[in-house]
Amino acid sequence: MTATTTKALTVQEAIETRRSIRKFVQEPMDQNDLREILELAGLAPSAWNAQTWRFAVVQTPEVKAKLQEAAYGQPQIGNAPAVIVVYSDMEDTLANVEETAHPGMGDAGRTGQRTTFDNAFGAQPVAQRGAWGLTQANIAFGFLMLAARGKGYDTVPMLGFQPDKVRELLGLPEHVQFAGLLPIGKRAEEGFPHHRHNIDRVTKFY
Repeated sequence: MTATTTKALTVQEAIETRRSIRKFVQEPMDQNDLREILELAGLAPSAWNAQTWRFAVVQTPEVKAKLQEAAYGQPQIGNAPAVIVVYSDMEDTLANVEETAHPGMGDAGRTGQRTTFDNAFGAQPVAQRGAWGLTQANIAFGFLMLAARGKGYDTVPMLGFQPDKVRELLGLPEHVQFAGLLPIGKRAEEGFPHHRHNIDRVTKFY
């Protein structure tokens, strides 16, 4: 697939053609596409429908430059038209947990959701329950990469950055935990083909 691809890809095609791309076509992202990609990522599953993930989309050159500094100067940050910062905010989730109850469950569902989360996490330290929230955000991070590829965009997942500096730059609370940074755009390089273990190397059947 090339940078001019516009046809929506199947899930299999998105997985098979995904590459870690660090050089992008120098054009702004279509904002409708960007919003749709984020909406698709938001359909990721999560335990108890917690939806702990949050997205911060960085597109302005000034903020991208500072984000690049916080990522040890890695050039893909500045080269991409947008960078999506994916993080988990478990404290916000807990404060507003009734929002995650399905409307079809009515008031009883909202009350039950509050009870469930208070019992499960109320006595835990912030860092411990934050780590649980991050496991849910990581699911959305994977969905985000496939949603982007399915729309003809490319990404590269990044964990090489200074969390404290990113929190400060984006005005995020101290308790949030990061799934990663995701530069996104149309590829200006093909990237390396997949090199993965054989399925028998990483799988046991019982």
